[in-house]
Amino acid sequence: MAPTRDDVLASLSRVKTPSGLALTESGTLSEIVVGDGKVFFSITVDAATVKAWDPVRAAAEAAVKAIPGVTSALVALTAERAGGGSGARGAGAGAARPAAAPAGGGHAHGGHGHAHGGGAPQQPAVPGVASIIAVASGKGGVGKSTTSVNLALGLQAIGLRVGLLDADIYGPSVPRLLGLSGKPQMGPGNKLIPLKGYGLEVMSIGFLVEEETPMIWRGPMVMSALTQMLREVDWGTLDVLVVDMPPGTGDAQLTMAQQVPLRGAVIVSTPQDLALIDARRGIAMFGRVNVPVLGVVENMSYFLCPKCGERSDIFGHGGARDEAARLGVPFLGEVPLHMAIRENSDAGRPVVATEPDGPHAAIYREIAGKVRDQLAGAGGRAAPRIVIEA
Repeated sequence: MAPTRDDVLASLSRVKTPSGLALTESGTLSEIVVGDGKVFFSITVDAATVKAWDPVRAAAEAAVKAIPGVTSALVALTAERAGGGSGARGAGAGAARPAAAPAGGGHAHGGHGHAHGGGAPQQPAVPGVASIIAVASGKGGVGKSTTSVNLALGLQAIGLRVGLLDADIYGPSVPRLLGLSGKPQMGPGNKLIPLKGYGLEVMSIGFLVEEETPMIWRGPMVMSALTQMLREVDWGTLDVLVVDMPPGTGDAQLTMAQQVPLRGAVIVSTPQDLALIDARRGIAMFGRVNVPVLGVVENMSYFLCPKCGERSDIFGHGGARDEAARLGVPFLGEVPLHMAIRENSDAGRPVVATEPDGPHAAIYREIAGKVRDQLAGAGGRAAPRIVIEA
């Protein structure tokens, strides 16, 4: 019999908070998502009390996993500074920001680690993963996820061991782009085993919830879920883990950039001025947290008519290249707007894997080669860090 929300609440009512109150009466629980044997919710507490609440999180997770029919549980312990809220913005004095505590214990963000590059805590590496890179955009709708998938496959095609983390909690596209379905299994050490897609190790929240399930989660829970998908997954041994970032430059994106040990970021933009404004914000965000920008990709750069071969610059052309030159970051390449890319992506057949001898696969492999070279750098160092004042 499938577990219900009432079953979860009944089980959680027997878990006590540090003050002795039942967890269900503490006012700390988020919306509880239950589906197909998977249970997701967060416990949000004041940042100063995180340490005392971590045993509560563990007890809540154990209680939920003990419910008949529950196959896995994701219980996030999230923290907010007193007086703040999940919508806090900016880095000015007194600004309160949400901070996610790793599910396996530890302190709220900023509570440990040593400073580097302007005071951001240096995050511990993910075991077995040599380099983590983000693929990001200042706005949605520019083809970031399609670029992420084909970049990952391009890196694999030039000989690297590659994984792909779909960090877009609100709109996970990677399962569809890779034609993947099914649920990750639990492996040794209670770590999830990623699914395999065209040779890539792949993890996405889309594997854990139904495609049409709305993710009505606050920022701190999103960040804690992402931390668990990153650190509680058995990635094996990877040269590169590509992270398909959420679009935009809000709290979730900024915290992700600060909490994940990124070696660099790839910015995706279309040539049009409006997209370039948002790409500029994305570059500035990574600059502020001292993450190297490995380069800019101009997606939907131009359109070639499949019948007559005539080229049309639907969104303009060359804007991303010019912007990269102006900001002093590498330009990685131009990807055309083409039916083959769109059709294959919709069908879960990315062009790099399914049409390896085609012109579009060659473009992505060339971009992947430039990213690899940026990661290698001189003596193995990443690309130079840039700081842009907004």
